[in-house]
Amino acid sequence: MTSLDPVDIFRQEASELFEALEGALLDLSVRPDDRELVDSAFRALHTIKGSGAMFGFDKVAAFTHEFETAFDRVRKGEIKPTEDLISIALAAKDYIRALIEAPETTDTIIGDAILDDLGHLVGMKDSGPPVTAHAKQGGIVIDVGPEPSAADASEGTQTGWQLRLEFDSQILCNGSNPLDFLDDLRKLGSCFVVALTDDVPTLEELEPEYCFLKWDVTLHSPCDRAAIDDVFMFVMDEMKLTATPIFGAETPTLVPSVPQSTVSEAANAAVAEPSVVPAGSVKAPASADASADKKRDEAKREEPKREDRGIATVRVQAERLDELMDRVGELVIAQARLSQLAATGEDLSIKMIAEEIERLAASLRDTTMGARMVPIGSLFGRFRRLVHDLSRDLDKPVDFVTAGEDTELDKTMIECLADPLVHLIRNAIDHGIEDTASRDAAGKTEQGRIELTAVHSGAQVLVTVKDNGGGLNTARIRAKAEEQGLIASGAAMADHDIHQFLFHPGFSTAQTISALSGRGVGMDVVKRTIENMRGTIDLSTVPGQGTMVTLRLPLTLAIIEGLLIRVGEGRYIVPLSAVEECVELTAADERSRGRNFLNVRGDLVPFLRLRDLFGMPGEPDRHQKTIIISTGETRVGLVADQIIGNHQTVIKSLSKLHSEVTMFSGATILGDGSAALILDVAQLVAHAQSNQVNEAA
Repeated sequence: MTSLDPVDIFRQEASELFEALEGALLDLSVRPDDRELVDSAFRALHTIKGSGAMFGFDKVAAFTHEFETAFDRVRKGEIKPTEDLISIALAAKDYIRALIEAPETTDTIIGDAILDDLGHLVGMKDSGPPVTAHAKQGGIVIDVGPEPSAADASEGTQTGWQLRLEFDSQILCNGSNPLDFLDDLRKLGSCFVVALTDDVPTLEELEPEYCFLKWDVTLHSPCDRAAIDDVFMFVMDEMKLTATPIFGAETPTLVPSVPQSTVSEAANAAVAEPSVVPAGSVKAPASADASADKKRDEAKREEPKREDRGIATVRVQAERLDELMDRVGELVIAQARLSQLAATGEDLSIKMIAEEIERLAASLRDTTMGARMVPIGSLFGRFRRLVHDLSRDLDKPVDFVTAGEDTELDKTMIECLADPLVHLIRNAIDHGIEDTASRDAAGKTEQGRIELTAVHSGAQVLVTVKDNGGGLNTARIRAKAEEQGLIASGAAMADHDIHQFLFHPGFSTAQTISALSGRGVGMDVVKRTIENMRGTIDLSTVPGQGTMVTLRLPLTLAIIEGLLIRVGEGRYIVPLSAVEECVELTAADERSRGRNFLNVRGDLVPFLRLRDLFGMPGEPDRHQKTIIISTGETRVGLVADQIIGNHQTVIKSLSKLHSEVTMFSGATILGDGSAALILDVAQLVAHAQSNQVNEAA
């Protein structure tokens, strides 16, 4: 059994915190007065700083501390989160991420420049930390800071707070150290801290993992209650905090009045590290034994409830999920073999067992695939930063809107989908959205709009990128295609077909080459990636109103439902998500071999004879079947000799030797051990159309 590296766990958690921080900062650029967003960003910073110091990332802790100090002025409402401040804060976030993920690639000069810019924006003044002396008397830890000024001690002026801190007994087990919170309190002002040891049990009864101490704290700072609550924001559910304001007339003495017996008893307590208690160091008063026993029993009774909350979610390595999916795929293949053997035998008990295993295998398949499903919102969140930066660099105000974030896709699909969406969104802003002057002349709003949506459609997920820009310039695309020799000059061609040239390698209509576009690399990569995912891409545009690109994707790349068919002696799989219906090829259709059209309830549907397409010898079966499939807006019939039935298809990739065979997207293993090729319906139709054009020429 392998143990997880704590540093790797920290990096994973830090990645989630960076996403939360980036989201909060981007939302602040839209809602600068939202206090909750400021608090969310500050909490993420505070957690990154503390966790970084805990795991030895000292540079992360130091830089984040300076960043946090500057951002604290925003939290206090002293300055507004302007667009410039948000941009620098995002750059600071990127620098912190680099310090964690690739520290060897970072340079302190970059961090210093970011902090310098941040300091100028927030108006920070150099001021050293307050000089604080530490005194330890008995079991009482006293932090003696600067004396309150005479003005602060005047009648009626609040000069501080009297606090009582009572932490849950299991706070140490949960990874928190009360002394860290005391240190954070001291940053608000001078503190006088008294450790209360009344509930500390005898050494024989002491549980070293539990915290039995309480603290009385006198905080000399006119801060508001919210600043104190922020110190304990992560442990509010694990403590009881009592805060009473102190006014000038009632300022307590420097050392709070504590009974001498308590001081003597506390003198031997190990306050610096409550979880490590030297032998013979604690002797609690006898009167506190009953109270300690009672609290300890209550803590033990509450322990199972806390564990129940902790197992709500489990972090699992992605490689283990992939391995589990492979094992499930092998199980599905073995189950198919068992079902085939049971069907050829007469033993009813074997048939019953085969049916039960088939049911369990299907349930296990669905459960495993569900575990791999991830909300697509985890991907959508990445593009907010992309839109923000491009909008600033191109000086085009853009409103980025997302919908359908809860739509789930296989995690492998989401990883593959990232790059295509980056290209589509970048093109939408760079080519689609007009500049401010052009939009004003066209009577449009100054701010452009990019919509990124996802929705389930049967066994597919439709991901759409839509803009309200100027639309595609069909004349320019055609002229560029003629210039590159892709079509003959003056050849008749539909607009939809002309737009497909945008996916041709090296094709670009940009007038100049820039850092964003102009080299003809991008859209061809998008199409190739989507087709490798067994998906299709649709493009539609309205001149002057915008363009919409729709990606049609299967739910998963691992196991699909397929329709098993026979053509000659070979067997093939048609993805069930593409199948609309199955009809019989009539005698009239058989005789019209030159027409190749079916009359399906009044609609003419072209069909392809798979025997002819695959070049198979021999005569076709007498009663052939036609499978009506849809690819994009096209409906096509595939003529096969026999439809065998539904089949759970475990997809196996083809070897590199077959990389040029585009009509098949993979293969699967059948119950008898033979292989069946999986048809790529989009490529199959495109191949047939290409052959038809060549024959006509």
